[in-house]
Amino acid sequence: MNKIFDTNPHSADARAILVGANLSMSEERFERSMTELRELAKACNLDVADTITQMVQNADHGTLIGSGKIEEIKNAIYIKDADIVVFSETLSPLQIRNLEKALDTEVIDRTGLILQIFSSRARTREAKLQVESAQLQYMLPRLAGMRAELSRQGGAGQGGSGRLSNKGAGEKKIELDRRHIEKRISELRKELENVERERTTQRGRRLNSGILKVSLVGYTNAGKSTLMNKLLEIYGQEDSDAKKVFEKDMLFATLDTTVRKIAAPNHRPFLLSDTVGFIDELPHTLVKAFRSTLDEVKFSDVLLEVIDYSDPDYKAHLEVTTKTLAEIGAGDIPVIYVYNKVDKASDSQVELPFVKSDSIYMSAKLGIGIEELLCLIEDTMKAKSVECDMLIPYSDGSALASLNGKAVISDTEYLPEGTKIHISCSTADAAKYEKYIIN
Repeated sequence: MNKIFDTNPHSADARAILVGANLSMSEERFERSMTELRELAKACNLDVADTITQMVQNADHGTLIGSGKIEEIKNAIYIKDADIVVFSETLSPLQIRNLEKALDTEVIDRTGLILQIFSSRARTREAKLQVESAQLQYMLPRLAGMRAELSRQGGAGQGGSGRLSNKGAGEKKIELDRRHIEKRISELRKELENVERERTTQRGRRLNSGILKVSLVGYTNAGKSTLMNKLLEIYGQEDSDAKKVFEKDMLFATLDTTVRKIAAPNHRPFLLSDTVGFIDELPHTLVKAFRSTLDEVKFSDVLLEVIDYSDPDYKAHLEVTTKTLAEIGAGDIPVIYVYNKVDKASDSQVELPFVKSDSIYMSAKLGIGIEELLCLIEDTMKAKSVECDMLIPYSDGSALASLNGKAVISDTEYLPEGTKIHISCSTADAAKYEKYIIN
């Protein structure tokens, strides 16, 4: 029954049995986690053939679940002609080995499933390096149970058929052992350090530019990329379509950090960053590997926390995002709560757009609430803004050009001694051009 199958994102012929082991969750949270597991399986192009759950009072050290439940899963594999069994809980290397032996098919846990999704979605060199590093760190303690299976696989290449749990990093060398993996992890660490230095240099240039920095954060599939694309569509230049990011209604549609400049009329321009979405219990290996990418968020002036208001579990997603932001050191940055997809919420009585304090209810897809969101960003940033008059001599045209690119100039008057402007700019720019400020 241990079928070998292709996990190419465009195929959907692999059948999976989902197994939920409820160790200590409430019934509501457990049901939520199983719904999310089904969405993760879908994102990995697995066809869910059956779902089996069990309340586990005392987890079995060797198999997590009891022998009776193992027999039930074996029968389901046979009846449903399944290729793989996916567990909701993180399994130890020993448990995976014992379960695969007992079930005679491939077994993977939630962490391994997320790693595979990241592997199939990585596009940039940095993302590919980060994912491979996370995969190898996940594989290292599980190597003993994989070696025999790897030997049976033959030389399956990247993008070909192979086990879901070791596809990509595991297929590069069939006889990978601990020494080889540790060597590769060391190589990846050095490569990622080089990439991080490049990212730090780019970030330094953005920080020194004085332009407002805004980051999109939130649970995966809340609509962050959709919001960025709508802003580019409305306020972008002629090449705005080329600058749009990939968007799709699925978990982890995008992994790579994208930075775009948004320059809306009568508003301060800002740099908008879109990065990987969060999820409950994001695997530690991924958080560690993507640390440099997530660090972009820490240097923001304001965060737009996008929430899928149409999702019944949006409050739980809010908690996960708050926890993750604190974990990466971004818990003290001002936040605007963007309740998105309100138009899709079945029981919503909110008339769009609706702004309340630090929150906005809107629809990024329909473009409802975009102007109100920009105003909310500016209101949030007033503490870091200065409104004043400046008289800039014609001899310093570069100062005027610089301010035009990163501030709001609401009035311009050409006088014999220079250009008089009424401007709203950052405190940093006000200090930089203080000599031109007039009463």
